[in-house]
Amino acid sequence: MGVDRNGGANAIEVRDLRRRFGAQEVLRGVDIDFPRGQITTIVGPSGCGKTVFLKHLNLLLRPDSGRIVIEGIDVTALGGRALDAVREKFGMLFQSGALFDSMPVFDNVAFPLVEKTSLSRDEIAARVREMLAAVGLEGMEKKYPSELSGGMQKRAALARALIHRPGILMLDEPTTGLDPTRIGSIHALVRRTQQRFGLTAVLVSHDVPDVFEISDRIAFMHEGRMRLHGTVAEVTAAHDETFERFLAGKASGEDEVPAVTG
Repeated sequence: MGVDRNGGANAIEVRDLRRRFGAQEVLRGVDIDFPRGQITTIVGPSGCGKTVFLKHLNLLLRPDSGRIVIEGIDVTALGGRALDAVREKFGMLFQSGALFDSMPVFDNVAFPLVEKTSLSRDEIAARVREMLAAVGLEGMEKKYPSELSGGMQKRAALARALIHRPGILMLDEPTTGLDPTRIGSIHALVRRTQQRFGLTAVLVSHDVPDVFEISDRIAFMHEGRMRLHGTVAEVTAAHDETFERFLAGKASGEDEVPAVTG
């Protein structure tokens, strides 16, 4: 496992990651480290490869070449049970939340423990109550997703992502679909949760520059590569013309060219 320049071990290391879909090369040699215990936020224009990259980190996609090392384990060479064991190290908050409509909040949050552990019903109930309290959903155990606001659904999905106590949390556009007045509260919740549980968080976000306030590090993805990455201060002080154009476009509300590759 590598060590970042601040002396702390990296939770995830990526080297020369490449992935092609047909004639389109989406990941074009991605290199980046994710220091343990910090929030690294990946930003960039639509179609630059953010979502595809995140799907490689959470092992939903395999690269054509390159290496992904998670907690010292090269996952690009793994399969079967060994890969499942690595998946247990992280939780995932999907853009949609991906809650089960037919289950109340309690069962949604408990689902990973019911399916994958031998914990007793009482132990699971205690863990669910603890996690719901951590995300501000006390007393909502019997509610169904359809009875919750968009922000509350995100909170329930976050509780489920954390229920098995992972060391790494991956979040794909966690504020998608929320009223602008709710975005700040979800950002604050992510930061509080990350600090409370000592998580390494990888966050893909379009909420630029607001999301910088809760981020330790920023990675600016452009045309399938990490054009810039470092602390928020380092990236914003880089005076990179492409990054500054991206920020200016976001601030003015300009639409970016959409692409299926995210």
